[in-house]
Amino acid sequence: MSKEILNLEPKVVWKHFYDLTQIPRPSKHEDAIQDFMMKFGKDLGLETIKDKVGNVIIRKPATKGMEDRMGIIMQGHLDMVPQKNNDTKHDFEKDPIDAYIDGDWVTARGTTLGADNGMGVAAAMALLAATDIEHGPLEGLFTSDEETGMTGAFGLEPDILKGDILMNMDSEDEGELYVGCAGGIDATITFDIKNEAVPAGMTAYNIEVSGLKGGHSGVDIPLGRGNSNKLLFRFMKAAAKHHGMLISYIQGGSLRNAIPRESYSTVVIPE
Repeated sequence: MSKEILNLEPKVVWKHFYDLTQIPRPSKHEDAIQDFMMKFGKDLGLETIKDKVGNVIIRKPATKGMEDRMGIIMQGHLDMVPQKNNDTKHDFEKDPIDAYIDGDWVTARGTTLGADNGMGVAAAMALLAATDIEHGPLEGLFTSDEETGMTGAFGLEPDILKGDILMNMDSEDEGELYVGCAGGIDATITFDIKNEAVPAGMTAYNIEVSGLKGGHSGVDIPLGRGNSNKLLFRFMKAAAKHHGMLISYIQGGSLRNAIPRESYSTVVIPE
């Protein structure tokens, strides 16, 4: 059950993260999470605004005696990568994430967890809500559509932010600071194929590569995780050398920014 994560420390951060898991927030479908963040800020009595591209900004005044400190902007993104296993029934636009504790890790059953960037947003929420921490002026900048184009960041109006230092809350590892970011390149590759009826004397076989861990196509690349598309094609290339194999169907991966973890093909070979 997702609620078991509420017992983790620091509880205030995990409480906010739990709340985020209960709100569907795939990229391009972020109205619900934006409304939630607007209510969160206003319920705290803080200045809370939403701009024309869906960014939510929450401002918290400095505590007494800290008014002359530099303002800190805590930036995270509200959307998540909506990836699931083929045998998992989950509607990312309607269903909450089923998070659970597995040993030393919090994970999700059959889907992505949304810790990118849910944990960063939760940490910023905890600081915005805290009443026992001395601080200078704080701003929470929660951007939209980071995973599929960063349209929130690109659409941010000049001079809308008041702080002096921006701290991105979307790094990967505890106790580390990043300078820079992971990037990506999209490529569309086209080539001519020959369609033909399946010749007589051929038998069809389904090939499946599944059960891989997947991950972020930027920061998780050096971890050596399997790419189901690559593995499938390597197998098929080797098999084709010996069996005269023809391809009837092939499909793999689901998102441009996630390492494919399931791929499928139907092939025919001579009987």
